[in-house]
Order: sequence, then C-alpha cells, then structure tokens
Amino acid sequence: MSLKIKVYNQSAEPIKDLELNAKIFAVEPNNELLHQAMVAQMANCRQVLAHTKDRSEVSGGGKKPWKQKGTGRARAGSSRSPIWIGGGVTFGPTKDRNFKQKINQKMKQKAIFMALSDRVKSNALAVIDTLELADFKTKKFNEILTTFEKKVLNNERRNILVVNDSKDEKVKYSGRNLVGVKMINLENINLVDLLNHKSLLLTEKAVEAFTKLYNK
Repeated sequence: MSLKIKVYNQSAEPIKDLELNAKIFAVEPNNELLHQAMVAQMANCRQVLAHTKDRSEVSGGGKKPWKQKGTGRARAGSSRSPIWIGGGVTFGPTKDRNFKQKINQKMKQKAIFMALSDRVKSNALAVIDTLELADFKTKKFNEILTTFEKKVLNNERRNILVVNDSKDEKVKYSGRNLVGVKMINLENINLVDLLNHKSLLLTEKAVEAFTKLYNK
C-alpha cells in the first residue's frame, strides 16, 4: 500500500513527496487499546504524594495516659489511637501505594501507530524538510507555525505538537514560551502527547528515523 504525504519547507511551500510506511501511518484504530495504553502511561507517570501516618508512625503515646480503672474515663492505652485527636489515621492514603500498570511493548507501539495514523487521515500531520533557526527568535518560530496553520493544517486554535529529529537549542528555546505549542525530540514521542494535541509537525528526518526504528 502506497501512502504519500507532502514535504514542505519553512515557508509551508510543498517541495516533494514523502512515502510513508503503511504499517505505521495507516493503522486502523482500536479504541480499547488506545484507552488501555493511555491509562497505563498516565498511571506510570503518577507520583505518590499523599501520605498519612498510622498509629505506628505518630510520635508520642508511649506511656499509658491514665490507669486502667478507677478514673471514670474510658480505657486508653495510647494517645496514638486513631480515635484521639493527633492520633494515627486509619485506612488513609500512604506512600506505599503503587499505581504502576504493565502493558506489552508491542501494544504500546501499536497505540502510537494508531495515533499517528489518525493524524494522517484527518490531515492534521505536516512534514517539514528541516526545522532550523539562525538565532534564538520566538517571533521567527511563531511565524513558521502560523504559516503552517494557515496553509497546511487549517487550525482555528493553536494546539500543535512539534517533533524535531535533533536537539536544536535555538528551536527549543524559541518555541517553549508559545501558548498551545509543545516541543519534544523524536526519542520522547509518546501516546499522551499525540492524543492531547490536535496537530502534529514532524521533520522529514524524524519520519525517516521513526520508520527505520519501528519497521522491523
């Protein structure tokens, strides 16, 4: 199956055609797999922040508050009891919780292929021959994205993921403060970012490298 897409220069002018691998960019969607992969990725990134102390972790309470009988008060063995103010917490959230979810590597890759295929199918993927800037210029980078949005992507509201094949500091720092723009390197491509952004801008070398890596 032949699948071609236009390659544009930084002025959003078509310069040639690029053949895409159908095994990566023409995969039928499976909503159940996409959901499972996305939930797994988000769960594996989740930090365990909330932690309450149980009665074994609360300080104090080593001495019996009062004698067992004769005071007229209820029996008490420790001020660390959960029913006391300042005592331990029963069944509270602890740092020992584990939110990790396992997912097959092939399933994870297949979900990414589905997300990429959907962007191709909906004309929300653009390929640029190279993404380079002479200086640290946010204005220049913004002009490039605006041109692509008007001529290629037809975006009404900016929500774009830019995937560069190289760690270009000028491009990185020129685009990091733009609203609605997220920039990642090829090795950091992931399902959550692909699904959270309406449009995708890839460099030609990024497409070729990605295809070479996963076309095995």
